[in-house]
Amino acid sequence: MPEGDCTTYRAKYGTAVSESEAEALVTGICFKTGPPSITGVELEWLIHEPNRLHLPVSPARLEAAYAALRALPLHSLITVEPGGQLELSSLPAASLMECVSAVSADLSLVRDRLATLDLTLTGLGADPWRPPSRILHRPRYDAMESYLDRTGPAGRRMMCSTASVQICLDAGHEEPGPLGYGRRWRLAHLLGPVLVAAFANSPVQDGRSTGWRSTRQAVWASIDPGTSGAPSMDAEPRAAWTRHALDAPVMFIRGSDDEPGGPNGPAAPWTVPEGLTFRTWTRSGGPRPPTRDDLDYHLTTLFPPVRPRGHLELRMVDAQPGADGWIVPLAVTSALFDDPQAAETAYRTLKPLAERACPPGAPAAPRSPLWLDAARHGLADPELREAAAACFAAAADALPRMGASAQVQAVVAAYAERYVARGRCPADDLLDGHTDGHHYDHEHEKGILR
Repeated sequence: MPEGDCTTYRAKYGTAVSESEAEALVTGICFKTGPPSITGVELEWLIHEPNRLHLPVSPARLEAAYAALRALPLHSLITVEPGGQLELSSLPAASLMECVSAVSADLSLVRDRLATLDLTLTGLGADPWRPPSRILHRPRYDAMESYLDRTGPAGRRMMCSTASVQICLDAGHEEPGPLGYGRRWRLAHLLGPVLVAAFANSPVQDGRSTGWRSTRQAVWASIDPGTSGAPSMDAEPRAAWTRHALDAPVMFIRGSDDEPGGPNGPAAPWTVPEGLTFRTWTRSGGPRPPTRDDLDYHLTTLFPPVRPRGHLELRMVDAQPGADGWIVPLAVTSALFDDPQAAETAYRTLKPLAERACPPGAPAAPRSPLWLDAARHGLADPELREAAAACFAAAADALPRMGASAQVQAVVAAYAERYVARGRCPADDLLDGHTDGHHYDHEHEKGILR
């Protein structure tokens, strides 16, 4: 490449990264260890008019709502998903209660502001009525849609019609033990299907029961496994994730800017290659050599149930109903990871599930037998029900030690009594076609199957 071309290339794309450099970078950033002390949560919501969940909201109206929300004095970051779902991402908090308090205050402001616009938030793992319709038309989402369409319609459902509670926790200590990063990584993958089952809240799609308690999880299990699958649980976590990330398909190769007319001149087109992994890209050079920015961006296109981003991001929980429903999975998961006694109890409880969660020769999560059973049956699965009961009990014991408020302890206890003890999940309420209103905010959710 002539010197002038090299200078232009570096200005647009940055310095190329080799295979060994990419391996070293991923290994160095995927698990940042230290005493667990930080908690975070990302909440996705469906937006609609009160009592009119089946009707779409126009893109112009949604944009006006987002603009109004961004003007609020929030601690959390407001972002928008491709189908118009609202995401509220907390700042890292020093404790469970700090996280709960900050996000609760933000949600109160958001709900009040939306009410003035005749809009509301609903916590459901998947839109039960409206077909997937993308309102964000940006190069990333255009390219992502093209890539995901190759394996069927599930990709558009995932982008436009699903919502979750994502729980962010520290990777853990470098040393072994209940709070070591290796144990926490494995615990996350064993606990994952229990969380899917206990909090399943998406049994309806296109107005009909799907046969899954968590249709959202079924959708994620149907998209390209190279994008949504977990790495091997048999290898050391850093090595396993590094190998998985570099051998994952490249979803797209970016142009020079996200939008036309950027600072480096006209935007180059984004391409959607076939059969190109990041490792082969470093070896072949592709249409252009990959850079550190390309590697960082590639990692954002991988969506396994547990994603190591320095911290651990648990991505398997359906969005939850009610004003405080999201607090329960956050509190339970935080207690089982950050309280040493609860972490040890949970690990001993969940270890026998490994034969179903990640059996030799079977597909990785979220397509392994236990993950699929959790999504289909919820806590009607006896083994998952027993594990959930033990984990909720361990979390309930730990929450006072973690400084959880009486209110947080109460909502966890109420959830355990209403659902876990009865082998039920919120999806069962929707399938029954009734609710007492305690966990559901809106009247339309009483008749969701009508």
